[in-house]
Amino acid sequence: MNYSRLVVIDDEADLAGFVCDVAEQAGFDVEQFHSARLFMDQYKRRADVIVLDLMMPGVDGIEVIRFLAGIDCDALLILISGFDSGVLHSAQKLASEQGLNVAGSLSKPFRHDALYQLLRGLSVTPNNLPCHINIETPSVDELIKAMSNDELVVYYQPKVGLNGNNVTAVEALVRWNHPNYGLICPAFFISTAEQHGLIDELTWIVLEHAMAQCRSWHDQGLEMRVAVNMSANTLKELNLPEQMGHLVQKYNQDSSQLILEVTETALMQELTKSLDILTRLRMKGFHLSIDDFGTGYSSLLQLHRVPFSEIKIDRSFVSAMESDPEATAIVETIIMLGHKLKMKIVAEGVETETCRESLTNMACDQAQGYLFAKPMPGNEIFSWFSQYS
Repeated sequence: MNYSRLVVIDDEADLAGFVCDVAEQAGFDVEQFHSARLFMDQYKRRADVIVLDLMMPGVDGIEVIRFLAGIDCDALLILISGFDSGVLHSAQKLASEQGLNVAGSLSKPFRHDALYQLLRGLSVTPNNLPCHINIETPSVDELIKAMSNDELVVYYQPKVGLNGNNVTAVEALVRWNHPNYGLICPAFFISTAEQHGLIDELTWIVLEHAMAQCRSWHDQGLEMRVAVNMSANTLKELNLPEQMGHLVQKYNQDSSQLILEVTETALMQELTKSLDILTRLRMKGFHLSIDDFGTGYSSLLQLHRVPFSEIKIDRSFVSAMESDPEATAIVETIIMLGHKLKMKIVAEGVETETCRESLTNMACDQAQGYLFAKPMPGNEIFSWFSQYS
């Protein structure tokens, strides 16, 4: 268990006790508060997980969310409520937008198994690789040095075909092989790259690594599609289609092997220019994937406007399917919509066999997540796919 201390905030003593009992079975040390005001007065920032009831007398759960955001709380947050499910989802959205780590939600009454599975699922690290938690955010000079010293490496997470689809694809994920801390994940250095104008250079480092690895796989007899996350800055360069064309020619690869993952946030920064660039990339044979689909403000408009070939369903919906019927309905609707638009659908964050079965029944094309494999070095991918097939 990665987390040890769980706090329950619920004015109903019986329900709080029930949550504590289940949490103890899941391996947590527990503490409960029946008053939100008392919690706010006494909280010492020692919780790893907080289970919060929204409907409480006096101080309600929304006020507690505001309090937790104000103190930069880094605990995982689980929201529970017997009120309208729409209110629960709105509260979850509110908490996320205020920077809190929302791990899930449950509508009252909920069963022992639903809560237990949710708590046990927290043992899976949400980042693609465990990160060292005792390091400081690197300076821009350290990052520049790391980039020039070739300390940035790329790991690859397999995408698995469902419903009989024979898929050979991976997502490229950058890591920093730090001389003092070892392998650390991008959460520690991406913001530094963005703030100091290095994200475009970092993106090209990943692209170069990915295409060189594709060439190596090709020489071993493995034809692989690789998805790479594209930064907003990179999507502002009008000569990007030509640069990408030169890149694949350099490694004697085909443009169809590259899947360029674009978030709506990146797309919306300079929409007209992005549309110009993405349309020309698609004309040159590159695949375009809209990443984190369902979390933006105008997803349907972008699907109609940009020639995407793939939709990637955000993990927040996928991971919630087992306990949230509305999340299941959203995932199913996205799959149906994508297929109507002749796009492939990828579900990310798949961590349980039940989730995989649900996605298979919904005719989802591909899945990605810890159920199948963690990200791994490129030289391990060939044997992984051989064994999986």
